[in-house]
Amino acid sequence: MLLSSDALWILPMALLLDALIGDPDRIWRRLPHPVAWLGALVAFGDRHLNRESWSAQARRNAGFLWTTALVAAGLAGGHLLEQGLRALPLFDLWIALAASTLIAQRSLYEHVARVRDAASLEEARAAVSMIVGRDTSRLDEAGIARAAIESTAENFSDGVVAPAFWFALAGLPGLVAYKAVNTADSMIGHLSARHRDFGWAAARLDDLLNLLPARLSALLIACAAPAAGGRTGHALAVAARDAGTHRSPNAGWPEAAMAAALGLALGGPRIYAAGPVEAPFLHEEGRRDAVASDIGRGLKVLATALLLHVAMWIGLAAAF
Repeated sequence: MLLSSDALWILPMALLLDALIGDPDRIWRRLPHPVAWLGALVAFGDRHLNRESWSAQARRNAGFLWTTALVAAGLAGGHLLEQGLRALPLFDLWIALAASTLIAQRSLYEHVARVRDAASLEEARAAVSMIVGRDTSRLDEAGIARAAIESTAENFSDGVVAPAFWFALAGLPGLVAYKAVNTADSMIGHLSARHRDFGWAAARLDDLLNLLPARLSALLIACAAPAAGGRTGHALAVAARDAGTHRSPNAGWPEAAMAAALGLALGGPRIYAAGPVEAPFLHEEGRRDAVASDIGRGLKVLATALLLHVAMWIGLAAAF
């Protein structure tokens, strides 16, 4: 289904189901989560096709072919699942439930809230390490808070807005294919010696698929800025000004909008597994000494943006 009215009505149902249910541990302790299946496919290709003895070009070609195979598997698997669910009574509810497993609103909020509520610096470092890729072992309170807030903004884009966007465009096939690429990007799409070439195609395709969702995410965060005392126009202006300075063509949009919404300077130098990254600050004129209460303000912006996001799709469904 391509921008069909039933897809647009099913999507708000999926978002509401995810907000209410999330990812219940009692279920996913017994069954592998769909993202775990996708991760297993990515890992299989990494083990068998990413040969250190091959040339850089051969590894890049192998990564391109495996990324193409992942997209094809996602489209085919999503199509078969959707057609099977459409044969059931109340198929729209079942499709919404399936889609909700690949949308991460509630889990994002809960993971960030754990950082905000941590009782000690070590506990906060452990909590934030679950949602960021950087080295958290030496982060101080300000570094932890900034990392949590940056992750809130970036994951709102690629964990919520982008999956919803691709479901609206292409139903479960589009959603599963997007999650396959996004999972591959998170696992192999970085600049380590092992993955610089093999993960190149996954990283570039993920950039392409997130191009519009990232900008939509920045708009939603900017509209939610008053929830934390920010201004929508200012957040939009900062996003437009600073997004291009981020090393990602997409992550800078929601992160810069969030920085301006909270009056903080986000980004800057940080250390990843692949090594240190010298990056400019987003909203450099903002305050850098972020604290736990700023994480709480970021969650207010997130909650408001999530509500605006659901309202947007309901409005589009009504108008379609």
